[in-house]
Amino acid sequence: MELKDQIDRKKLPAHVAVIMDGNGRWAKKKGKHRIFGHKNGVTSVREITEAAAELGIQYLTLYAFSTENWNRPQTEIDALMSLLVSSLSAETKTLMKNNVRLLPIGDLKSLPSNVHKKFSSCINKTAGNTGTSLVLAIGYSSRWEIADAARRIALEVSKGEINVEDINSKLLSKYINTLEIPDPDILIRTSGEYRVSNFLLWQIAYSELYFTDTLWPDFRKDDFFEAILNFQNRERRFGKTSEQVG
Repeated sequence: MELKDQIDRKKLPAHVAVIMDGNGRWAKKKGKHRIFGHKNGVTSVREITEAAAELGIQYLTLYAFSTENWNRPQTEIDALMSLLVSSLSAETKTLMKNNVRLLPIGDLKSLPSNVHKKFSSCINKTAGNTGTSLVLAIGYSSRWEIADAARRIALEVSKGEINVEDINSKLLSKYINTLEIPDPDILIRTSGEYRVSNFLLWQIAYSELYFTDTLWPDFRKDDFFEAILNFQNRERRFGKTSEQVG
């Protein structure tokens, strides 16, 4: 029986988040420049997006470009931005074919104007799709997100629109980028690294974590299905005992 057929469609995660890691190391192993790995990683993005759509997963969030990535060599940043524009142009048809809606999180104002324009165009074209929502985290980091939420809350406090006594976790959740998106049920990280790299720190408080040694350009549908099967075999307690959730 194929891995996909072993998945219980009644126990699917509503939201899968992925840290796509290992492009650079994949390229280095082949004696190529890092951008060669990023270009080949686009195939994995397509495959995993299609896999999520095939299963009927509601949200798939991919960590595409962090605020820390702006510190990389300018040549790599320029190449990544160019790749992002070309990929969005090329993959829009695939998103439409699979009924996938594109959503953004992150500081989009930090992106070059041509990238922002292409991103916005793809978002608008796919807005009516009703299948999986592909959430791209671009110019994103959790510390930026939480600091931004704190600034906006402070501004409303200064205007008298919020009382300090009313600030709690429920209120803060209304100011983060994923306001209308459920928290991830599972976070997948490729390439054998065991860290979350400033990604969705607020949202993954009770997410299941799944690490694989597979480098991102080699990550395919069966790898994704294996992660989902692993998730379905875990017990999620959310602070309760096994007896309470059993």
